[in-house]
Amino acid sequence: MVLRHLRRIKNKFASVVRRIFRKKKDVRIGLYGPVNSGKTTLANRICMDWLGEELGKVSVIPHETREIQIKERVTVRDNGKSLTFNLVDTPGIATKIDFEDFVKFGVKRKDAKQRAKEATRGVIEAIKWLDNMDMVLVVIDSTKNPISQVNITILGNLDARNTPLLIVSNKIDLKKSDTTRIRNAFPGYEVIGVSAKTGAMMNEFYKMLLKKL
Repeated sequence: MVLRHLRRIKNKFASVVRRIFRKKKDVRIGLYGPVNSGKTTLANRICMDWLGEELGKVSVIPHETREIQIKERVTVRDNGKSLTFNLVDTPGIATKIDFEDFVKFGVKRKDAKQRAKEATRGVIEAIKWLDNMDMVLVVIDSTKNPISQVNITILGNLDARNTPLLIVSNKIDLKKSDTTRIRNAFPGYEVIGVSAKTGAMMNEFYKMLLKKL
């Protein structure tokens, strides 16, 4: 009886140790945010900076990313520190997906309806993946009003899971950009302004990323 109890404790301890080491080895950082906030552009910038290759296709058409995309073993370094992780680019979160949104960009109605279905499935899948993230980069378009249902929902979900996060105020290269507005909207969070397109402030972004993890 005692031996069985000790064996059970030993197996439980071994299981915990395996989970800890697996988590350290397979750190996942996810990119979340509204449609066309620049998540894939940021993913491509990170991958190009450290791997020399892009992760996904970028388009002005909404919901270009409709499936989870992963780039494994991305290693960021700064001042002797390094972090290796799997970068997860997720479909843009939206409260409503209408096939007409695709038609406006010249997509045929049949294809637009299919895209809308794929985009809806992508959003559901992205929400499910929240449980698998060790950290999330919440990418927000700094030219738009940050107080939206999508942004509040994402942050609320992450807070409920106690998931470490960093708000990335993207598109600071544009005239209408206002990172201060994002900081004022979400004062309880760390915010870094970058331009994933031009690479502006990316060095500061990497420093903050290493500090967070």
